[in-house]
Amino acid sequence: MAEQTVPAAGGVGLRLQRGERLRIIDPVGGQTGDLMAYAADGSERLSNGRSFDYGGKIYLSTGDVLWSDRSSPMLTIVADEVGRHDFLYAPCSLEMYRMQYGATGYHPNCHDNLCAALRGLGVEPDPLPTAFNLFMNVEVAADGRLVIAAPRSRAGDAIVLRAEMDLAVALSSCPASTCNGGAPPRPLAFEILAD
Repeated sequence: MAEQTVPAAGGVGLRLQRGERLRIIDPVGGQTGDLMAYAADGSERLSNGRSFDYGGKIYLSTGDVLWSDRSSPMLTIVADEVGRHDFLYAPCSLEMYRMQYGATGYHPNCHDNLCAALRGLGVEPDPLPTAFNLFMNVEVAADGRLVIAAPRSRAGDAIVLRAEMDLAVALSSCPASTCNGGAPPRPLAFEILAD
């Protein structure tokens, strides 16, 4: 499949067959994105808690597995040129922009992008679990505080995940400048590679 674009501050949905690999690219560098996965029939959802439990760590990279809420392996990270992603923060939402940034009108957000993309695939996402935040660089301070630092991704860097079951996947290019090193949102790109 040819490389496709996730529009800046927008989202896309796609289906993966077991064994296919999803390569997600940061074309410009310093752009974060959210990944959400459901079993193709919607019966299982991505779970950060299960992934932490079975992997024994909060920073996931090459060789690590993203697990479902029913303890099934969903995706395995088979290549990672960045090495730092976040699985702690919930997708940004309209409520977050209102509470933390004082937004008064509509603001693009990953929660709405992911939900719309999944509904476009025929999967009802509500309630949406915590997404795997691609390229997002979060440090955990000694006192437990979370510190969002600039992404480590450079232009052309990518992560590759292998589907361990048939999946409905949503991707969002995060609109939050806080996550993107202070920069406005830019596109991400992806391609599906055969098994």
